[in-house]
Amino acid sequence: MAETSKDRAYSSARHSTYWQQLQMLATQEWSLSTLFAQDADRAAHFSTQAGALYMDYSKQCIDDQVLINLLKLAKSCELSARIDALMQGAMVNTSEQRAALHTALRLPSTSTLQMDEQNVVADVHHSLAQVAKLSERVRQGTWRGFSGKAITDVVNIGVGGSDLGPLMATTALDEWADTEIEVHFVSNMDGTQLDNLLKHLNPETTLFIISSKSFSTVDTLSNAKTALSWLLATATLRAGTEDSVLRRHFIGISANSDKMNAWGIHPEHQLQLWEWVGGRFSLWSAIGLAIAIRIGMSQFQALLSGAHSMDAHFSEADFAENLPVLLGLLAVWNSTFLRVNAHTVLPYDGRLIYLPSYLTQLEMESNGKSVTQHGDRIDYNTCPILWGEIGSNAQHAFYQLLHQGTQQVSCDFIACVRRYSTEVKNASLQQQHELSLANCLAQSRVLAFGNTAVADIAGTKADVETDKYKYYRGNQPSTTVLIDELTPHSLGALIALYEHKVYVMASIWDINPFDQWGVEMGKQMAESVHAAMEQGVGGQFDTSTDQLLQHIKQLSQ
Repeated sequence: MAETSKDRAYSSARHSTYWQQLQMLATQEWSLSTLFAQDADRAAHFSTQAGALYMDYSKQCIDDQVLINLLKLAKSCELSARIDALMQGAMVNTSEQRAALHTALRLPSTSTLQMDEQNVVADVHHSLAQVAKLSERVRQGTWRGFSGKAITDVVNIGVGGSDLGPLMATTALDEWADTEIEVHFVSNMDGTQLDNLLKHLNPETTLFIISSKSFSTVDTLSNAKTALSWLLATATLRAGTEDSVLRRHFIGISANSDKMNAWGIHPEHQLQLWEWVGGRFSLWSAIGLAIAIRIGMSQFQALLSGAHSMDAHFSEADFAENLPVLLGLLAVWNSTFLRVNAHTVLPYDGRLIYLPSYLTQLEMESNGKSVTQHGDRIDYNTCPILWGEIGSNAQHAFYQLLHQGTQQVSCDFIACVRRYSTEVKNASLQQQHELSLANCLAQSRVLAFGNTAVADIAGTKADVETDKYKYYRGNQPSTTVLIDELTPHSLGALIALYEHKVYVMASIWDINPFDQWGVEMGKQMAESVHAAMEQGVGGQFDTSTDQLLQHIKQLSQ
């Protein structure tokens, strides 16, 4: 039986002596140039590896004393017990009184995890078997549309975690695609994406996946309704029926079977989610159907296996060598103690173009909280503002601020060491890859050491010190994660690394990373405003909103 939140009260890191010690250490003047000058082995000292992921955090503003206190801070809040609780299905989502068992989604079929007298692993692998069955039908051309033609295009309709995860992974792993079936993603509520996409698709050969945990998300259902209307417009002309269109052109993925039934999704084409799967942690579940269709079930299983390997590392590795623990503690050090309130993710690999957007939701929706799990107001900084972009593009967009702006920003550089098979023997592509790697290392160097690094190249230190417009202050903290090679397995490990980083941060801050009440309030208000818009009434909101509604009404008429 899973332990409930009421069965276990964890110690708070906030009242630890190590917290106070870190506050004092943060007041020191930190200089990365000085830290490296004092320790010739610093890079080796502050780096570690797990599987295909190598992490160098020597360019963070820390020393041995800071690291020791961070590790002790983790122990003071019983992080080991919290990790066990996460993995074993305890109700770590305290505000909603449920587990957060995304790690169970990638457990091997031989594992067992009992929750409420039910083997969760058996349920997961039953769902994965359905994913395999449906995806193979599409991939092999045996899934036919209402006119009898094989499916050529699949459109995943979702928003948030039901969109960002599958979109990110499918894009990153597209070179593993072994089918001509194209996979598309639609999330925008205003219909722009869907409208542009439908102009290029054939309704007879297009399959839609409606991904929504609640099956009530207005963004998703509005797009699904438009897709159904588009299909019916053609099917009616071809003597098709609404029942045949719903049966042959829609798959539903949700935790709410009743609403899928009411919408018209055929029972055989419904894939199950569970309440203990958070949307932003769900790509490992049936939500990953679009991934499986594009790259095949065996490669999707490799993605799950990579995530599971990071789960094992997170559970078993000593904190001093534990990648998610170290990454999370460094984030806490920067945000809470050094008050670096912005963080950017910079992948130097075009395949990871959607990783920053994915991590933006993962971290800010999880840890953008100002109340502890006990309902107390927080008096320290939690999650920083996070954004990012492909590194080479970012260099021409916002690196100016990173190098010479007034804001302190912590950075994660991510790059793949090996790319472009030797079998291809394309020297130009290999050279481009090496150039990208060189830029990754160069940018983190200049961010860390500023004018010192530039002076080494310029040859004359005085030249860069006397020109105030060419001054680089340096001291921008960063971590570099090198991936041996981007594969389904290594991508799974990378994503799980950041999932667990989020949990470590939340444990130190004593917040619940698995609810998102701030998202829900905006949805409820939107319903009220939309009702007023349809009824043409005003005067029930604030003067600004009422005035804007009136302006919209006048232009609409």
